[in-house]
Amino acid sequence: MKRILLCVFAVYTVCVAQAQNHTVDEVVWVVGDEAILRSDVERYRNDYNAQVKGDPYCVIPEQLAIQKLFLHQAVIDSITPDESQLSKLVETEINNRVLMAGSRERLEEYMRMSTTQMRELMTEQYRTEMIVSQVKQKLTEDVKITPAEVRKYYRDLPEDSLPYVPMKVEVQILVQHPRVSRQEVERVKEQLRGWAERVTNGTTSFSALARMFSQDDGSARQGGELDYYGKTDLDPAFAGVAFSLNDPKKVSKVVQSEFGFHIIQLIDKRGDKVKVRHILRRPEVDPKDMEACLARLDSIAADMKKGEFTFEMAAQDLSQDKETRNNHGIMLNQNMQTGERSTKFEMGELPGEIARLVDKMQEGEISEPFTMIDKKGREVGAIIKLKKRIPAHRANVTEDFQSLKNAVEGRKKAEVVDKWIREKQRSTYVRIKEGWRSCEFKYPGWVK
Repeated sequence: MKRILLCVFAVYTVCVAQAQNHTVDEVVWVVGDEAILRSDVERYRNDYNAQVKGDPYCVIPEQLAIQKLFLHQAVIDSITPDESQLSKLVETEINNRVLMAGSRERLEEYMRMSTTQMRELMTEQYRTEMIVSQVKQKLTEDVKITPAEVRKYYRDLPEDSLPYVPMKVEVQILVQHPRVSRQEVERVKEQLRGWAERVTNGTTSFSALARMFSQDDGSARQGGELDYYGKTDLDPAFAGVAFSLNDPKKVSKVVQSEFGFHIIQLIDKRGDKVKVRHILRRPEVDPKDMEACLARLDSIAADMKKGEFTFEMAAQDLSQDKETRNNHGIMLNQNMQTGERSTKFEMGELPGEIARLVDKMQEGEISEPFTMIDKKGREVGAIIKLKKRIPAHRANVTEDFQSLKNAVEGRKKAEVVDKWIREKQRSTYVRIKEGWRSCEFKYPGWVK
């Protein structure tokens, strides 16, 4: 195997002229049976140069080599990413970039590539990141931290070395949906039925209609197409109809979900997952109905301020937000990477409309009614209460036990991963091209 790899290395070090810019590419490292090209290093340097500390031609190849070790382990352990989650991450990132640029055309002009090319690059990048993260999780799954270890960590750290905890807040919310007239609901349903009929009789394609009219921004650009999803990944009503479809040429009846109204077309079924395209439409809220919604909230807030009932009682009985209603209105902050939930938010983690209000509120104060767009994309009315404001401070065991525990756990996991890299490094074939070896690597065992 080593002889074969040396031959591969020798062949690949022959310079390859790139048609576009006439630069020369070559293999600079080989890790196992994977090559690291000069172009890989240059692309990483262009994308992340500001984050690279040290000589990029030393730091970057080593980072890529470590990545290869993790990817090789993933093959051994049969670790693969959740493709539906991967698709969501990519679409969210592209949508955020479009919003920042102002339009898809401006983004493509700035990035000098189409959104399709961006999607392919991001998908590969996120797939690698997810696999590496899963391998690390598997390596450290047995790491457990005791309260005694947390307290020892806190005692042993000098005060000026304790983690700095930014200001955090706890917020309660009460949400009311504005009334939508029966006529407006029927108008939306009739519109969707009309489009379904046009697709069925061949007048136009489902994809074209989705691109023009669907209010699901993420899928509209793809002609309404969603990735493969299981039943539990979808809204129950939507899933019930999507999984009942059997003929890709037919369009579903109109179905109502928490997001609005849809028509759905089957693309494919694969095991317990389905791939469909859909068109989403939401009934428009009449300004008078939103005013009436805010007036109801104003009355509720006035009664709370008079002491007739508490915010907790009102949220539990009157709020129409499922996520917070059964938690006395307390908003929950979920870490998307770890899945951990907390009642505490940094200001930047709150929805913009709420953060702007909280910034000027006193602890215990109830806001005036306001409008916002909820997680389902619907315009709703709301009032909030600033339950608690925790000033920025150095971490302490009383208020920040979880943060300190995370710090101790992070250090312990890093030690496990560090040890694994050094062991994997010793047992993996590595070849570094002359001229790329004279570096002070973090893990000096690369050069053998």
